[in-house]
Amino acid sequence: MTSLKNDRFLRALAREPVDMTPVWMMRQAGRYLPEYRATRAKAGSFMDLCRNPELACEVTLQPLDRYPLDAAILFSDILTVPDAMGLGLYFTTGEGPRFERPVTDEAAVEALGLPDMAEDLGYVMDAVSTIRRELDGRVPLIGFSGSPWTLATYMVEGGGTKNFSKVKGMMFDRPELMHRLLEKVATAVTAYLNAQVEAGAQALMIFDTWGGALTPQHYQSFSLDYMARILDGLTKQADGRKIPIILFTKGGGLWLEKMAATGCDALGVDWTLSLADARSRVGDRVALQGNLDPCTLYASPERIREEVAKVLASYGQGSGHIFNLGHGIHPEIDPEHAGVFVEAVHELSRPYHQ
Repeated sequence: MTSLKNDRFLRALAREPVDMTPVWMMRQAGRYLPEYRATRAKAGSFMDLCRNPELACEVTLQPLDRYPLDAAILFSDILTVPDAMGLGLYFTTGEGPRFERPVTDEAAVEALGLPDMAEDLGYVMDAVSTIRRELDGRVPLIGFSGSPWTLATYMVEGGGTKNFSKVKGMMFDRPELMHRLLEKVATAVTAYLNAQVEAGAQALMIFDTWGGALTPQHYQSFSLDYMARILDGLTKQADGRKIPIILFTKGGGLWLEKMAATGCDALGVDWTLSLADARSRVGDRVALQGNLDPCTLYASPERIREEVAKVLASYGQGSGHIFNLGHGIHPEIDPEHAGVFVEAVHELSRPYHQ
Protein backbone atom coordinates (compact mmCIF):
# COMPACT_ATOMS: atom_id res chain seq x y z
CA MET A 1 0.00 0.00 0.00
CA THR A 2 1.09 3.59 -0.66
CA SER A 3 2.60 5.37 2.36
CA LEU A 4 0.54 8.15 3.90
CA LYS A 5 1.16 11.71 2.76
CA ASN A 6 -0.88 13.07 5.70
CA ASP A 7 -0.83 11.01 8.92
CA ARG A 8 -1.96 13.86 11.20
CA PHE A 9 -5.17 12.06 12.15
CA LEU A 10 -3.42 8.81 13.11
CA ARG A 11 -0.73 10.69 15.03
CA ALA A 12 -3.37 12.57 17.05
CA LEU A 13 -5.17 9.29 17.74
CA ALA A 14 -1.91 8.00 19.22
CA ARG A 15 -1.44 11.32 21.10
CA GLU A 16 1.78 11.96 19.19
CA PRO A 17 2.89 15.50 18.25
CA VAL A 18 1.20 17.15 15.25
CA ASP A 19 1.66 20.52 13.55
CA MET A 20 -2.04 21.38 13.83
CA THR A 21 -5.24 19.75 15.02
CA PRO A 22 -6.61 17.25 12.48
CA VAL A 23 -10.23 17.62 11.42
CA TRP A 24 -12.90 15.56 9.70
CA MET A 25 -16.72 15.65 9.87
CA MET A 26 -19.20 12.97 10.71
CA ARG A 27 -21.41 12.50 7.61
CA GLN A 28 -18.90 14.55 5.61
CA ALA A 29 -20.04 12.67 2.49
CA GLY A 30 -23.71 13.56 2.44
CA ARG A 31 -26.71 15.53 1.32
CA TYR A 32 -25.30 18.99 2.09
CA LEU A 33 -23.02 18.57 -0.95
CA PRO A 34 -24.62 19.09 -4.39
CA GLU A 35 -22.13 16.65 -5.94
CA TYR A 36 -23.30 13.97 -3.50
CA ARG A 37 -26.93 14.57 -4.43
CA ALA A 38 -26.03 14.22 -8.10
CA THR A 39 -24.24 10.91 -7.53
CA ARG A 40 -27.08 9.57 -5.41
CA ALA A 41 -29.55 10.46 -8.17
CA LYS A 42 -27.33 8.58 -10.61
CA ALA A 43 -27.28 5.55 -8.28
CA GLY A 44 -31.07 5.40 -8.06
CA SER A 45 -31.42 4.95 -4.29
CA PHE A 46 -29.43 5.25 -1.10
CA MET A 47 -28.84 1.50 -0.78
CA ASP A 48 -27.94 1.22 -4.47
CA LEU A 49 -25.32 3.88 -3.79
CA CYS A 50 -24.00 1.95 -0.76
CA ARG A 51 -23.87 -1.30 -2.75
CA ASN A 52 -21.93 0.18 -5.68
CA PRO A 53 -18.23 0.27 -4.67
CA GLU A 54 -17.24 2.72 -7.40
CA LEU A 55 -20.00 5.19 -6.52
CA ALA A 56 -19.40 4.72 -2.77
CA CYS A 57 -15.78 5.59 -3.45
CA GLU A 58 -16.82 8.63 -5.50
CA VAL A 59 -18.92 10.12 -2.70
CA THR A 60 -16.30 9.25 -0.05
CA LEU A 61 -13.75 11.34 -1.93
CA GLN A 62 -16.06 14.28 -2.75
CA PRO A 63 -15.56 16.17 0.55
CA LEU A 64 -11.79 15.60 0.32
CA ASP A 65 -11.78 17.27 -3.09
CA ARG A 66 -13.54 20.30 -1.56
CA TYR A 67 -11.86 20.62 1.83
CA PRO A 68 -8.38 19.94 3.32
CA LEU A 69 -9.75 17.20 5.61
CA ASP A 70 -7.36 14.93 7.49
CA ALA A 71 -9.31 11.68 7.15
CA ALA A 72 -11.78 9.95 4.87
CA ILE A 73 -14.59 7.77 6.23
CA LEU A 74 -16.09 4.88 4.35
CA PHE A 75 -19.44 5.78 2.79
CA SER A 76 -21.91 3.16 3.98
CA ASP A 77 -24.67 2.76 6.56
CA ILE A 78 -24.69 1.26 10.05
CA LEU A 79 -27.69 -0.90 9.11
CA THR A 80 -25.83 -2.97 6.52
CA VAL A 81 -25.09 -5.55 9.25
CA PRO A 82 -28.69 -6.23 10.37
CA ASP A 83 -29.71 -6.19 6.71
CA ALA A 84 -27.13 -8.92 6.06
CA MET A 85 -28.54 -10.86 9.03
CA GLY A 86 -31.79 -11.26 7.08
CA LEU A 87 -34.05 -8.42 8.25
CA GLY A 88 -34.76 -6.83 4.86
CA LEU A 89 -33.64 -3.20 5.06
CA TYR A 90 -35.52 -0.60 3.03
CA PHE A 91 -35.91 3.16 3.10
CA THR A 92 -39.15 5.15 2.89
CA THR A 93 -39.36 8.85 2.04
CA GLY A 94 -39.80 10.92 5.17
CA GLU A 95 -39.57 7.92 7.52
CA GLY A 96 -35.98 6.77 7.13
CA PRO A 97 -34.81 3.15 7.44
CA ARG A 98 -37.24 0.30 8.05
CA PHE A 99 -36.94 -3.47 8.37
CA GLU A 100 -39.34 -5.90 6.74
CA ARG A 101 -38.77 -8.50 9.48
CA PRO A 102 -38.13 -6.85 12.87
CA VAL A 103 -36.85 -8.95 15.77
CA THR A 104 -39.86 -9.22 18.05
CA ASP A 105 -39.56 -12.54 19.87
CA GLU A 106 -37.34 -15.50 20.76
CA ALA A 107 -37.92 -17.27 17.45
CA ALA A 108 -36.77 -14.18 15.56
CA VAL A 109 -33.58 -13.94 17.64
CA GLU A 110 -32.81 -17.62 17.13
CA ALA A 111 -33.42 -17.32 13.37
CA LEU A 112 -30.83 -14.59 12.95
CA GLY A 113 -27.90 -15.75 10.89
CA LEU A 114 -24.36 -14.43 11.07
CA PRO A 115 -23.55 -12.71 7.78
CA ASP A 116 -20.87 -14.02 5.46
CA MET A 117 -18.47 -11.11 4.99
CA ALA A 118 -17.57 -12.05 1.42
CA GLU A 119 -21.03 -12.94 0.15
CA ASP A 120 -23.38 -10.77 2.19
CA LEU A 121 -21.17 -7.73 2.83
CA GLY A 122 -18.56 -8.07 0.10
CA TYR A 123 -19.77 -4.82 -1.47
CA VAL A 124 -18.62 -2.95 1.66
CA MET A 125 -15.18 -4.56 1.55
CA ASP A 126 -14.94 -3.81 -2.17
CA ALA A 127 -15.74 -0.17 -1.38
CA VAL A 128 -13.03 -0.07 1.31
CA SER A 129 -10.36 -1.47 -1.00
CA THR A 130 -11.45 0.79 -3.86
CA ILE A 131 -11.33 3.89 -1.65
CA ARG A 132 -7.88 2.97 -0.30
CA ARG A 133 -6.60 2.60 -3.84
CA GLU A 134 -8.08 5.88 -5.03
CA LEU A 135 -6.94 7.79 -1.94
CA ASP A 136 -3.38 6.87 -2.87
CA GLY A 137 -2.16 7.83 0.59
CA ARG A 138 -3.76 11.31 0.72
CA VAL A 139 -5.25 10.70 4.16
CA PRO A 140 -6.17 7.67 6.30
CA LEU A 141 -9.43 5.80 5.76
CA ILE A 142 -11.81 5.24 8.68
CA GLY A 143 -14.05 2.16 8.72
CA PHE A 144 -17.03 1.96 11.05
CA SER A 145 -20.01 0.12 12.46
CA GLY A 146 -22.96 0.83 14.69
CA SER A 147 -22.72 -0.47 18.25
CA PRO A 148 -24.62 -3.67 19.11
CA TRP A 149 -27.11 -1.74 21.26
CA THR A 150 -27.77 0.84 18.54
CA LEU A 151 -28.18 -1.83 15.86
CA ALA A 152 -30.45 -3.88 18.14
CA THR A 153 -32.59 -0.78 18.70
CA TYR A 154 -33.34 -0.55 14.98
CA MET A 155 -33.75 -4.32 14.69
CA VAL A 156 -36.33 -4.59 17.48
CA GLU A 157 -38.17 -1.35 16.76
CA GLY A 158 -38.24 -2.10 13.03
CA GLY A 159 -36.75 1.32 12.28
CA GLY A 160 -36.23 4.63 14.05
CA THR A 161 -37.88 5.36 17.39
CA LYS A 162 -38.56 8.24 19.76
CA ASN A 163 -39.46 6.39 22.96
CA PHE A 164 -37.62 3.03 22.62
CA SER A 165 -40.77 1.23 23.76
CA LYS A 166 -40.13 -2.10 22.02
CA VAL A 167 -36.41 -2.44 22.57
CA LYS A 168 -36.55 -1.28 26.18
CA GLY A 169 -39.64 -3.43 26.71
CA MET A 170 -37.58 -6.45 25.65
CA MET A 171 -34.62 -5.30 27.75
CA PHE A 172 -36.70 -4.96 30.93
CA ASP A 173 -39.04 -7.92 30.41
CA ARG A 174 -36.68 -10.39 28.73
CA PRO A 175 -33.11 -9.32 29.57
CA GLU A 176 -31.73 -12.76 28.74
CA LEU A 177 -33.30 -12.56 25.28
CA MET A 178 -31.85 -9.09 24.71
CA HIS A 179 -28.43 -10.37 25.72
CA ARG A 180 -28.71 -13.25 23.23
CA LEU A 181 -29.55 -10.75 20.50
CA LEU A 182 -26.67 -8.46 21.48
CA GLU A 183 -24.23 -11.39 21.55
CA LYS A 184 -25.13 -12.28 17.97
CA VAL A 185 -24.86 -8.69 16.81
CA ALA A 186 -21.52 -8.20 18.59
CA THR A 187 -20.13 -11.32 16.92
CA ALA A 188 -21.26 -10.02 13.52
CA VAL A 189 -19.86 -6.52 14.14
CA THR A 190 -16.48 -7.91 15.24
CA ALA A 191 -16.19 -9.93 12.03
CA TYR A 192 -17.40 -6.93 10.01
CA LEU A 193 -14.78 -4.56 11.43
CA ASN A 194 -12.00 -7.11 11.07
CA ALA A 195 -12.99 -7.55 7.43
CA GLN A 196 -12.86 -3.79 6.88
CA VAL A 197 -9.34 -3.69 8.32
CA GLU A 198 -8.29 -6.56 6.07
CA ALA A 199 -9.73 -4.64 3.10
CA GLY A 200 -7.73 -1.51 3.98
CA ALA A 201 -9.37 0.53 6.78
CA GLN A 202 -6.69 2.29 8.85
CA ALA A 203 -8.83 3.27 11.84
CA LEU A 204 -12.26 2.26 13.10
CA MET A 205 -15.17 4.03 14.76
CA ILE A 206 -18.12 2.52 16.63
CA PHE A 207 -21.23 4.72 16.57
CA ASP A 208 -23.32 4.13 19.69
CA THR A 209 -26.04 6.53 18.66
CA TRP A 210 -28.63 5.34 21.17
CA GLY A 211 -26.46 4.44 24.18
CA GLY A 212 -27.30 7.77 25.76
CA ALA A 213 -30.95 6.67 26.08
CA LEU A 214 -29.99 4.10 28.75
CA THR A 215 -29.61 4.37 32.52
CA PRO A 216 -26.02 4.09 33.83
CA GLN A 217 -26.63 0.48 34.92
CA HIS A 218 -28.15 -0.55 31.61
CA TYR A 219 -25.56 1.36 29.58
CA GLN A 220 -22.79 -0.73 31.12
CA SER A 221 -24.45 -4.11 30.68
CA PHE A 222 -26.37 -3.64 27.42
CA SER A 223 -24.08 -1.27 25.49
CA LEU A 224 -20.56 -0.74 26.80
CA ASP A 225 -19.85 -4.38 27.68
CA TYR A 226 -20.58 -5.39 24.10
CA MET A 227 -18.42 -2.64 22.61
CA ALA A 228 -15.60 -3.79 24.90
CA ARG A 229 -16.13 -7.34 23.65
CA ILE A 230 -15.71 -6.10 20.06
CA LEU A 231 -12.46 -4.33 20.94
CA ASP A 232 -11.15 -7.55 22.48
CA GLY A 233 -12.01 -9.41 19.27
CA LEU A 234 -10.23 -7.13 16.83
CA THR A 235 -7.41 -8.83 14.95
CA LYS A 236 -3.89 -7.59 15.59
CA GLN A 237 -1.94 -6.10 12.71
CA ALA A 238 1.33 -7.45 11.37
CA ASP A 239 3.30 -5.35 13.88
CA GLY A 240 1.33 -6.80 16.78
CA ARG A 241 -0.82 -3.73 17.40
CA LYS A 242 -4.57 -3.43 17.06
CA ILE A 243 -6.10 -0.97 14.67
CA PRO A 244 -6.87 2.38 16.42
CA ILE A 245 -10.52 2.66 17.37
CA ILE A 246 -12.82 5.51 18.39
CA LEU A 247 -15.88 4.92 20.58
CA PHE A 248 -18.69 7.45 20.32
CA THR A 249 -21.77 7.30 22.53
CA LYS A 250 -24.05 10.23 21.76
CA GLY A 251 -25.20 11.60 25.11
CA GLY A 252 -22.57 9.46 26.85
CA GLY A 253 -20.73 12.17 28.77
CA LEU A 254 -21.65 10.54 32.08
CA TRP A 255 -19.56 7.48 31.29
CA LEU A 256 -16.30 8.73 29.78
CA GLU A 257 -14.11 7.05 32.39
CA LYS A 258 -15.76 3.69 31.83
CA MET A 259 -15.49 4.09 28.08
CA ALA A 260 -11.80 4.98 28.32
CA ALA A 261 -11.22 1.81 30.36
CA THR A 262 -12.28 -0.41 27.42
CA GLY A 263 -8.88 -0.03 25.75
CA CYS A 264 -10.12 2.19 22.92
CA ASP A 265 -7.79 4.83 21.49
CA ALA A 266 -10.19 7.78 21.41
CA LEU A 267 -13.59 8.89 22.62
CA GLY A 268 -16.03 10.89 20.55
CA VAL A 269 -17.57 13.70 22.60
CA ASP A 270 -20.81 15.44 21.67
CA TRP A 271 -21.44 19.14 22.26
CA THR A 272 -23.16 18.71 25.65
CA LEU A 273 -19.81 18.33 27.45
CA SER A 274 -16.79 20.62 27.37
CA LEU A 275 -13.54 19.13 26.13
CA ALA A 276 -11.80 20.68 29.15
CA ASP A 277 -14.03 18.61 31.44
CA ALA A 278 -13.60 15.49 29.31
CA ARG A 279 -9.80 15.88 29.22
CA SER A 280 -9.56 16.41 32.97
CA ARG A 281 -11.53 13.21 33.54
CA VAL A 282 -9.72 10.86 31.16
CA GLY A 283 -6.25 12.44 31.26
CA ASP A 284 -3.87 10.99 28.72
CA ARG A 285 -5.50 7.55 28.59
CA VAL A 286 -7.27 8.30 25.29
CA ALA A 287 -7.49 10.94 22.60
CA LEU A 288 -10.68 13.01 22.30
CA GLN A 289 -12.72 13.69 19.16
CA GLY A 290 -15.22 16.51 18.82
CA ASN A 291 -17.15 18.52 19.61
CA LEU A 292 -18.58 21.59 17.81
CA ASP A 293 -22.38 21.75 17.83
CA PRO A 294 -23.39 20.98 14.19
CA CYS A 295 -25.89 23.86 14.31
CA THR A 296 -22.94 26.25 14.60
CA LEU A 297 -22.50 25.82 10.84
CA TYR A 298 -25.80 27.65 10.25
CA ALA A 299 -24.15 30.79 11.67
CA SER A 300 -22.04 33.41 9.93
CA PRO A 301 -18.40 32.62 9.04
CA GLU A 302 -17.26 34.98 11.79
CA ARG A 303 -19.31 33.15 14.41
CA ILE A 304 -18.14 29.76 13.14
CA ARG A 305 -14.52 30.85 13.62
CA GLU A 306 -15.28 32.11 17.12
CA GLU A 307 -16.90 28.83 18.12
CA VAL A 308 -14.04 26.79 16.65
CA ALA A 309 -11.62 28.92 18.70
CA LYS A 310 -13.61 28.18 21.87
CA VAL A 311 -13.48 24.42 21.29
CA LEU A 312 -9.73 24.53 20.63
CA ALA A 313 -9.20 26.57 23.79
CA SER A 314 -11.33 24.13 25.76
CA TYR A 315 -9.05 21.23 24.82
CA GLY A 316 -5.91 23.32 25.27
CA GLN A 317 -2.28 22.66 24.47
CA GLY A 318 -0.85 19.51 22.97
CA SER A 319 -1.88 16.62 20.79
CA GLY A 320 -4.61 14.05 21.35
CA HIS A 321 -7.48 16.10 19.89
CA ILE A 322 -9.24 15.30 16.62
CA PHE A 323 -11.60 18.14 15.76
CA ASN A 324 -15.06 17.09 14.64
CA LEU A 325 -18.67 18.05 14.99
CA GLY A 326 -20.52 16.73 18.02
CA HIS A 327 -22.67 14.68 15.63
CA GLY A 328 -23.26 14.52 11.88
CA ILE A 329 -23.38 17.58 9.65
CA HIS A 330 -26.95 18.62 8.81
CA PRO A 331 -28.21 18.27 5.22
CA GLU A 332 -29.16 21.96 4.97
CA ILE A 333 -25.70 23.33 5.82
CA ASP A 334 -24.11 25.66 3.25
CA PRO A 335 -20.99 23.85 1.92
CA GLU A 336 -19.11 27.16 2.11
CA HIS A 337 -19.71 27.25 5.87
CA ALA A 338 -18.28 23.75 6.19
CA GLY A 339 -15.18 25.04 4.41
CA VAL A 340 -14.87 27.94 6.85
CA PHE A 341 -15.05 25.43 9.71
CA VAL A 342 -12.30 23.15 8.36
CA GLU A 343 -9.95 26.02 7.50
CA ALA A 344 -10.52 27.67 10.88
CA VAL A 345 -9.51 24.49 12.70
CA HIS A 346 -6.21 24.27 10.85
CA GLU A 347 -5.41 27.97 11.09
CA LEU A 348 -6.39 28.55 14.71
CA SER A 349 -4.98 25.32 16.11
CA ARG A 350 -1.34 25.86 15.17
CA PRO A 351 -0.42 27.80 18.35
CA TYR A 352 -1.63 24.86 20.46
CA HIS A 353 1.04 22.61 18.94
CA GLN A 354 4.14 24.79 19.29
